[in-house]
Amino acid sequence: MRLPLLYTFRRCPYAIRARLAIAAAGVAVEEVEVSLRAKPQAMLDISPKGTVPVLQLADGRVLEQSVEIMQWALKLNDPPAWLDVPDDEASALLAANDGAFKQALDGYKYPERFPSPSAPHFRDTGEVFLQALEARLCCSRQLFSDQPRWIDAAVFPFVRQFAAVDPVWFQAAPYPALRAWLQGWLDAPLFAQVMGTPSPQASSR
Repeated sequence: MRLPLLYTFRRCPYAIRARLAIAAAGVAVEEVEVSLRAKPQAMLDISPKGTVPVLQLADGRVLEQSVEIMQWALKLNDPPAWLDVPDDEASALLAANDGAFKQALDGYKYPERFPSPSAPHFRDTGEVFLQALEARLCCSRQLFSDQPRWIDAAVFPFVRQFAAVDPVWFQAAPYPALRAWLQGWLDAPLFAQVMGTPSPQASSR
């Protein structure tokens, strides 16, 4: 039986979170790295929205949302217990990340696309979320406990992008716990694994 087929893009934060969960679960998939300028017709045929990640399962079902892909993988196999997190609280944090924070990130990272308000305004708006994360991380090494959970993997790629817009500012900002958390994820072998050249992953099931 063929492997599930994951259409992905290496730097996309939504795709990164999906790949992190798949790798943590040890679920075997075949990855297709997508050129955003020349999206494969096979992907568009199953997902006309044209954004990654997209996962086509062996039975033909298609998962088009990154968190849906994360949950699919972890429900198959969850050796690191990433699903052990309060659903309501994690969902609220996810909504803040994917909503207001993502909008602020886009305005901050792409000032040529969003000239008004200014990039500093978007950074200030994004800091509301950073402050909430810092408050959590002052109490534990990860967002909900001392061990990583799926919500950490879901939020990390977006904080990574925000920090990279102006690294000098981020290093001086009053978020030491957030910086330590971010660096831990950047240094993790799991992150190095999912940012490598796409290849079928060995299943631990």
